[in-house]
Amino acid sequence: MKYLLIIICFVNSFLSYSQTDSLPIIGVQKFTSETESKFSGAVTKKVIEILTQSHRFQVLDRVSYDNVKKELELQKSEAFIDTKNRAEQGVALAAQYLVNGNIIKMNVYSMKNPDGTINGYKSSVSFQMQVNDVAKGSSTQAESFQSSVSPLMLSPESAVTEAVKSLDEKLREWVVKNFPVNVKLLKVIATKKEEATNILIAGGKTYGLKEGDKLSVQKIEMLEGMPYPSEIGQVKITKLAGENFAECSVLKGGAEILNRFNAAEKIICSLIK
Repeated sequence: MKYLLIIICFVNSFLSYSQTDSLPIIGVQKFTSETESKFSGAVTKKVIEILTQSHRFQVLDRVSYDNVKKELELQKSEAFIDTKNRAEQGVALAAQYLVNGNIIKMNVYSMKNPDGTINGYKSSVSFQMQVNDVAKGSSTQAESFQSSVSPLMLSPESAVTEAVKSLDEKLREWVVKNFPVNVKLLKVIATKKEEATNILIAGGKTYGLKEGDKLSVQKIEMLEGMPYPSEIGQVKITKLAGENFAECSVLKGGAEILNRFNAAEKIICSLIK
């Protein structure tokens, strides 16, 4: 039984390994608002959604995290000292970037029929957003976003949702503009003489990548708790395979890329500007 437990732990550890561990961690804080509105959270949720869909980060929802932290602190109080169900307070993910935003306007207004009855609701929203680089202690310049006026909807909530949804494309462009493209090496497609000649990466149109783009292949070491990248080769995108994948030919470093990939080391591909 003891040996079975050791084997299970080893397998779980192996399966839980993912090169997503090398992705930067980004935290999204609850947006502040010039005027209080129960719909303000919709903007924060949309930003989290777009960042998650970009597949470029490990996204840390700071709003949810703060609520969990409060609960863990409560469980550490005297009332929970002898409770077997007390949750262990682990080490939280430390965000490398923090997204802050301020909602300038959150307009929700009713549309009325000639007789004064409400026919539906429309909404629009404007806000500013910036990114703080925690390690460097620097911030990007705040950028402004203005949604379209939503179509006529049956409820205020759905009107706000539609208004925020109109910003999807602008928010995706903002991600591409403000963050470097770092993607996972998923698979070695072809080899020759013990060298990788073609690979598959987890990045395509969603990342703003295109055929002909060159990427630096880097191994990631953790030094003093921080990721340290070292180039081991270069590749060029030859084919976009859907929204989230691309095939690349290896320009240099084929042998080391293959060896380190087979050794399950952390490897990322970073767009060369």
